[in-house]
Amino acid sequence: MSSQIPRHIGIIMDGNGRWARRHGRPASFGHRAGVRAIKRVLQACEDLGVHALSIYAFSTENWTRPRAEVRALMRLFHETMQREIDEMHRRGVRIVVSGRREELSPRMRERIEDAMARTANNRNGILNVCLNYGGRAEIVDAARNLIRDGVPADEVDEAAISARTYQPDLPDPDLIIRTAGEHRVSNFLLWQGAYAEMLVSDTLWPDFGEDDLKAALAEYASRVRRFGGRPEKEVMAG
Repeated sequence: MSSQIPRHIGIIMDGNGRWARRHGRPASFGHRAGVRAIKRVLQACEDLGVHALSIYAFSTENWTRPRAEVRALMRLFHETMQREIDEMHRRGVRIVVSGRREELSPRMRERIEDAMARTANNRNGILNVCLNYGGRAEIVDAARNLIRDGVPADEVDEAAISARTYQPDLPDPDLIIRTAGEHRVSNFLLWQGAYAEMLVSDTLWPDFGEDDLKAALAEYASRVRRFGGRPEKEVMAG
């Protein structure tokens, strides 16, 4: 794969509510339009050679939203997994879910476990759904697992922590995109995104599509990535 194409992209999907208001509709209308955008972007990733896509579906902070909106979101997540799993499986996409799944309803956990089990051996791409996810919570959970595993303090290093994140087999994201013009990380992939390129798109998430993704990849390809002050090519060459 060309180094100009990121292996893993993370997307903070912002703007569903604003999109709905512009159309004179409730927030749930925007969230459903946002699901259609996920399908478009996942297909575009497949076509353009991006292997893994992480989407920020629901944060640990989103529970503070109006109760009716939260219920509608959870219902939408469940319906979407049930409706799309067959197609994702046919396309060879592996589905993983990152976050505190134990805090979700038993019905939702069952749907998630089924989707992950059915697609576990797929190799055409990875969709990482960050659901009830927070970057700080993930680091806290990794620290708790270190303690549970009895790891001595002098053996705690970056590798030990990375091995205890929610999806340790995923490569770190090369590019993180935030839509709707906001310039915040918002607790997304804090550990994994330490060296990711950041890109802000003014497009509201429900309108985001292949052309927007191509523009993001062109911007990514134009940048010289630096790790500790050295350009990426020098780092790779040693």
